[in-house]
Amino acid sequence: MAGHSKFKNIMHRKGAQDKKRSALFSKLSREITVAARMGLPDPNMNARLRQAVITARKEGLPKDNIERSINKASGGDAANYEEIRYEGFGPGGVALIIEALTDNRNRTATNVRTAVSKNGGNLGAGGSVSHGFDRLGLISYPASAGDAEKVFEAALEAGAEDVSSSEDGHEIWTAQEALHEVAKALEAVLGEADGAKLAWRPQTMVSVGEEDAGKLLKLIDALDDDDDVQTVWGNYDVPEEVMAKLG
Repeated sequence: MAGHSKFKNIMHRKGAQDKKRSALFSKLSREITVAARMGLPDPNMNARLRQAVITARKEGLPKDNIERSINKASGGDAANYEEIRYEGFGPGGVALIIEALTDNRNRTATNVRTAVSKNGGNLGAGGSVSHGFDRLGLISYPASAGDAEKVFEAALEAGAEDVSSSEDGHEIWTAQEALHEVAKALEAVLGEADGAKLAWRPQTMVSVGEEDAGKLLKLIDALDDDDDVQTVWGNYDVPEEVMAKLG
């Protein structure tokens, strides 16, 4: 297992954005519906659905909403969502991978392209930046799950590939095909994770200065405001002193 990852993504910033709670609930509900449609509508028999439900529960999505989202998967009137990935560059030359779930490909493409271009970035062709990332499984735990040594040992025993621990929590990386198996093994030792999903981990990081960081955060917020956008991954590293200035 290698050292610590400085990787940050948009999910780390959601806690401070209560005004976006409704949008977050919409994204969580959509992921539950898609997961239920792709497999069995039983969280105990569908690993992706189980993780979607756990994440939604931890984010405060009401039980009724969760059940309604699962039931919607088998309903004839449910939207037919498809998974789409966009790649491009943001301010400062940072690489971005934008994952979306949409029932209208043209709408989403237009909205994503507009958000990116208006905030100092540009979209590229498929594969234009993903070659600089590794496709891995990511399991997240809060700091309260245990100290770094305890989590490292549990992850090693469970078959994980890498662990990064900080005062904000623990990130456990796995081979993508081993994600759910490792998550299940960790749950027996550390309890339920905050989240477990396929992720894009950058191979190298780009340090972003104050001017570009301000533009970048506006770009990420604009993408986050779009109900179709599920997650934004990037290879950016905003130094703490820059974040402090931006407030």
